[in-house]
Amino acid sequence: GMELAERQGVTQLIVESDSKVLIDMVTGNCNLNGATSILICRIQDLISRNWQIQFKHMRREGNRCAYWLANYSFTHNSFDVMMLETPPRELQSILFDDIYGTCMLRIVCIVP
Repeated sequence: GMELAERQGVTQLIVESDSKVLIDMVTGNCNLNGATSILICRIQDLISRNWQIQFKHMRREGNRCAYWLANYSFTHNSFDVMMLETPPRELQSILFDDIYGTCMLRIVCIVP
């Protein structure tokens, strides 16, 4: 996504992720204790380029559209970028929930 934004000439970017650990790893807020993965190195290289980039952690419940799209990508046998002109029908209700600020409760089970 960051590479696509860069190719499109984006100069300011906000990256949202439900993985706090990943955000900490790419921003240097986490000690990696050893070899850094190629993916982390690629992201860190993109961060260092001439643009403003901000990372934000959000819970999966607040990132339902991205979560749905990530799972949707697994239904295709290609690693190419896919551009959607309109959201798939199954995604539309999630988008409307997001637009209207529908509350998504996080259920936490506590085992004694």
